[in-house]
Amino acid sequence: MRRAEIEEQNRYQLERQRQFRLAADIVAEAWMTFPEVLAIAVIGSVARPLWKEVPRFSDFRREGIEIWHECGDLDLALWIDSQRRLGDLRRAAALALRRAFEAGVGMSVANHQLDVFLFEPESDRYLGRLCSFSQCPKGKRDCLVPGCGKTSFNKRIAGFEPRADLLAPAAYGMLYRRDAGRLRSALDLPATEDEDAPDPRKA
Repeated sequence: MRRAEIEEQNRYQLERQRQFRLAADIVAEAWMTFPEVLAIAVIGSVARPLWKEVPRFSDFRREGIEIWHECGDLDLALWIDSQRRLGDLRRAAALALRRAFEAGVGMSVANHQLDVFLFEPESDRYLGRLCSFSQCPKGKRDCLVPGCGKTSFNKRIAGFEPRADLLAPAAYGMLYRRDAGRLRSALDLPATEDEDAPDPRKA
C-alpha cells in the first residue's frame, strides 16, 4: 500500500474527529440556554487523543497497517435536573447543527450522529439516552425496548449498562458547568497521542 494512501486515511480520521469536536461546541452552545442543564462534557473517542490501531478496512487490516482510530459518532454527557424538555433539547441540537452546516462553518454532523448520555447531577446516576427521533414514540423497533419513552425522548438501550470508565474523559472534556459557565472548546483538546495529554485507556 502506498504511503500516500496511509497519510490520506490519517488526515481523514483527524478531520472526522475535528468535525465532531466542532459539533460538540455547537451543541453545547445551544444547550447552555436551558436552565435545567447542569453540565455538558464530550466523552468517548472524540474527547481522547487518537491512537494508532489496525482499522476495520479490509486493505489496511490485511496488511496490518495502523492508522489513527476512527471516531464513529459524538458521545456527549449531559447532566440535567429535569427531563421535562428532552424533546426541546433534541430539537435545539438538531437545529444548531443544521444552521452551522448551512452557514458553511466546515462541519457536517447530523443529529443522529449524537449519542447523548443523560446523568443525574451530583450522583452521576445514568438516566438513559437522548432520543434522536423527531417524535416519541416513533413506532420504530428501538421504541419497543422496555421503558423506552416512559419519559418522553428518554431512549433505553436493551441490555446496556454504562462502563465504569464512561465518564473518565469528562475530567478534561467538560465544556460547560452552570456554576462556572463555558469552560473550554472541544477543539482545544489534544488530537493525537503525539501531543501531551492524558490517555484514559491507560488510567
